[in-house]
Amino acid sequence: MKITILGLCFLMTNALSSYAQTKTASSSPGSAEQELISLSKKKWLWMAEKKADTLANLFDKKAVFVHMGGSWGTEQELNVIRSGGIHYKKADIHEVSVNIIDNTAILLNRITLLAVVGGNEVTNPFMVTEVYVKQNGIWKLGSLSFTRLLTPAPSPQK
Repeated sequence: MKITILGLCFLMTNALSSYAQTKTASSSPGSAEQELISLSKKKWLWMAEKKADTLANLFDKKAVFVHMGGSWGTEQELNVIRSGGIHYKKADIHEVSVNIIDNTAILLNRITLLAVVGGNEVTNPFMVTEVYVKQNGIWKLGSLSFTRLLTPAPSPQK
């Protein structure tokens, strides 16, 4: 009986140890994930700087953009950025995750966005879903969707 209990404890310890090692290894992003995280950060800067021509190279021509006030395609998004209809002033990124499925990547950003919309400066907490598709070795943005969160982002720690 003691040997059976001891054997079970040993098996459980090994199983938990293997699971913990797997979680640790997968929690650090690989090179493709890091590339996408970096690309997403650059995208937020390009949006803040209204670099519509640079963004046009990133956005797929068939991309869709979902905002609190509606949804539209690439050309309208670029025109909104150029005209200042929405000025993405600053995105404070709190969390990022990336899941890659074949040639498609789904990146989630939990952000606090400071923007000027219709001449009014607003700050909103969002979960932003970015979908990228790898075409000819290059990641293209296929979808950008803003979901407003009911809970504000955590205050910066001092």
